[in-house]
Amino acid sequence: MGCLIICLSQLFFLVFLWHSQPTSSSSFSSSSTLSCSQEQSSALLKFKQLHSYPTSSSSKYSDDCDQKKESWKEGRDCCSWDGVTCDTMGRDVIGLDLSCSELQGTIHSNSSLFLLPNLQQLNLAFNCFSSPISSGFGQFAKLEKLDLSSSQFSGQVPHELSKLSKLSSLDHSGNKQVSLNTSVMRRLVQNLTKLRELRLDGVQMSLVLLDSLMNLSSSLTVLSLNGCGLHGNLLYNIFRLPNLRELSLICNPELRGAFPTTNWSNPLMFLDVSTTGFSGPLSNSIDNLKFLNHLGLSQCNFNGLIPASFGNLTQITELDLSGNNFVGELPSSLSNLKNLSFLNLRCNKLSGSIPESFGNLTKVTYCYLSSNSFIGHIPSSLSNLKDLTFLDLGGNNFEGENLENLDLHANFLQGTFPVPPSSVVFFSISNNKLTGEIPSSICNLTLQILDISFNNLTGMIPRCLGYLSDFLLVMDFRTNRFHGTIPEMFAKCKSLRTLVFNHNQLEGSLPQSLVNCKKLEVLDFGNNKITDSFPYWLEALPKLQVLVLRCNRFYGQIEDFKTNSSFAMLRIIDLSQNNFMGHLTSNFFEGLKAIKTVNENEVSLKYIGEDYYQDSVMVVWKGHERMLERILTIFTTIDLSCNKFHGKIPKVLGKLQFLRELNLSHNSLTGYIPSSLGNLLLLESLDLSSNMLNGSIPMQLTSLTFLAVLNLSQNKLIGPIPQGLQFNTFQNNSYIGNKGLCGFPLSKKCRIVEPPSSEEDNDLKFTSGFGWKAVMMGYGCGFVYGIAMGYLVSKSRKPQWLVSLVGISCFQV
Repeated sequence: MGCLIICLSQLFFLVFLWHSQPTSSSSFSSSSTLSCSQEQSSALLKFKQLHSYPTSSSSKYSDDCDQKKESWKEGRDCCSWDGVTCDTMGRDVIGLDLSCSELQGTIHSNSSLFLLPNLQQLNLAFNCFSSPISSGFGQFAKLEKLDLSSSQFSGQVPHELSKLSKLSSLDHSGNKQVSLNTSVMRRLVQNLTKLRELRLDGVQMSLVLLDSLMNLSSSLTVLSLNGCGLHGNLLYNIFRLPNLRELSLICNPELRGAFPTTNWSNPLMFLDVSTTGFSGPLSNSIDNLKFLNHLGLSQCNFNGLIPASFGNLTQITELDLSGNNFVGELPSSLSNLKNLSFLNLRCNKLSGSIPESFGNLTKVTYCYLSSNSFIGHIPSSLSNLKDLTFLDLGGNNFEGENLENLDLHANFLQGTFPVPPSSVVFFSISNNKLTGEIPSSICNLTLQILDISFNNLTGMIPRCLGYLSDFLLVMDFRTNRFHGTIPEMFAKCKSLRTLVFNHNQLEGSLPQSLVNCKKLEVLDFGNNKITDSFPYWLEALPKLQVLVLRCNRFYGQIEDFKTNSSFAMLRIIDLSQNNFMGHLTSNFFEGLKAIKTVNENEVSLKYIGEDYYQDSVMVVWKGHERMLERILTIFTTIDLSCNKFHGKIPKVLGKLQFLRELNLSHNSLTGYIPSSLGNLLLLESLDLSSNMLNGSIPMQLTSLTFLAVLNLSQNKLIGPIPQGLQFNTFQNNSYIGNKGLCGFPLSKKCRIVEPPSSEEDNDLKFTSGFGWKAVMMGYGCGFVYGIAMGYLVSKSRKPQWLVSLVGISCFQV
């Protein structure tokens, strides 16, 4: 089941992986006029029978995966089947495309697949075999194209593949459990002399000596070794392959090297060594790459000046030099790059002013110049960039007037609040030194994003901001000194998705007009002086995922819910440090469906927010306050600490299978610790300290293998401390203040007499229709790697800004 989820999580990237495959309409087409032999038809049907998922398992994915096998019927000519190609004589199957066909199991060396000796093209990508690559693939003597990518193969690449002497394209990418050693690599290089495309992204090659790449086929046009664990010094010969068009070595941090100063491979169109140990200055000879349209050098150790010869790369559309040690001023010759659409120079040591000639880059849509040492005024010529959708100049030393259509965060701007021009829809001036009040003229704009966080602004929130409610998507006013009550300004709240007023001095009650904000996902009023009862009416917001009310003066009980499905989308709940009281009622936790279950079709690595703005939130995580710069939807926490709750801990908490942190500390809770908490198998932090809990610690808690922080101190617990797994890692401070506890790690030894058993010992375990194991398999195999592959596969030609927006990490774990 987990593998099916992986297939779905990677479907999004199928277009990336196949974007530059040279295929023709005839290569995998079928013809109803051809007739294959009975032996081959039977072989295909047997392969289908052995490796297809049961109908009950696969039918739910029929809209997502290509159901080629549905046309495979006994008695019909197999040349007419989807995915099958026969030769012109109509007798032999020469092409088989079963990509993303919900195949599983082990392909043995005697598989019926290998009864198709005349195969020239075989595509088994995006399936779930979860088995070693069969040596039988070496039997296909006529094979020209072999694609086994992203099909969960494992083990060593068999040396028999080196027998495929006619192979022109080999793709093993996306199988991170597959490894390749030097011996097999040497055979592949020596025998596959006709190879034009070699893609091994994610294959473990840490044991491969780099000199085995010395004699790669001169016919090679594509070499992609992203995230392979390569290490050592890469020799120049790869850069001098005469026909090489694409070279991608992304995410090999221990791979060192430098670019040649002469004799580059002139046909290169795509070159990316991002997140490697490449270093040194760039030579002016790089301008030999006349056809280059993508150059990615981010997160390396390059230094020196940016060569003026970059201006000769007139075909380039994407240039990423971020995260290096380039110094000096920007060469004005960069303005010659008339086709440039993506430019990323952030996080270097560049200085001087931005050349006025940058206004000639009229096709630029994304431009990142932040975290350098630029000074002076922003050139007015930037207004010529009509296609510009994102410009980041943060973290520099700009002076003078405020900018139009710019992100001005993290500069040294000071003085009163600057009102942007009327054309501005995205306005961020966070992390500066602005003072004074928000002028009412801001209300005349049609802003969608208004981020003025982390300044020293004062005064009251202007009521006229309600006029913006038709347009605003994000309003972030956190960490200023606003005071007074929050005006009822949300009557026409059509689009608002994020509202953050954390860390101000606001008083009064929450404005109930917020109930009109039906698209609201993030609501953060933490660290103010708000005095109000629990806002039950927020349960009417169907998309609310983050609710932070911590450190205020909220009071009363939390129990009067209309339905058991209230707050169904909530993932982060922080009501800590208030004056709430009463029992923790079951129906509150029953309604938290986003923490109870996960939709199988939505199992993927996602952030709360959109490309244009990434939400952030301050949480107490594992006992420490920290800022989540981006909020993963898989991050879930409930913090009800430092209130006045009393009574028992509800057993229903054990249903929240996807909860990662639970903090009920510093209340007046009594009774036993529910054994049902042992069902929270993803829990990483549990704090029940400073209550009045009694009884023994349930043995079921030892099943929490992700538990990194446990605090049961200052209660009335008795009996032996459970042993084994994570409990062997906790120190005395996890249990201090419980005089009746004994056993490791405490110095107090336990007597033989058994303590009273918990009243929860015989509780039933909560289950749900979608098991946690399937999700864990999805996370483990699909999430990080599925997201990374969308960028890392070099042939995608997609701009690297996608990487920065979704937070991609390397393949290596």
